[in-house]
Amino acid sequence: MDIDVSINGESMTINVDNPHRFDINGVMGDIAGFGKKFGVDLAPYEMDKLIQKMIRGVAGCEAGCPSDAMGVVRRGFGNFKLSYIEGGILTASQRLENGNPLEVKVFPDF
Repeated sequence: MDIDVSINGESMTINVDNPHRFDINGVMGDIAGFGKKFGVDLAPYEMDKLIQKMIRGVAGCEAGCPSDAMGVVRRGFGNFKLSYIEGGILTASQRLENGNPLEVKVFPDF
């Protein structure tokens, strides 16, 4: 499974080997470092909680997508706009305080 984080059109990808047992602190360290590159503190956006929900939704797709992924989209998360893309991909997007777009995509590993 891959997590793609994009800020102002520049992105980084993180591979998650096991979506049922992943190191959220390690993932968030990488993402926080990426945000700092743009002078953005991503902590107020609760990205750790968002990414955990998205991973569970995509990992759940293996048992009958799009039901789990669509449930994540229906429930939403904060000010993020969540979308389901055919193939089990979840996206979350919103504008940062500085106006730059922030987008997170989680891709299943089928």
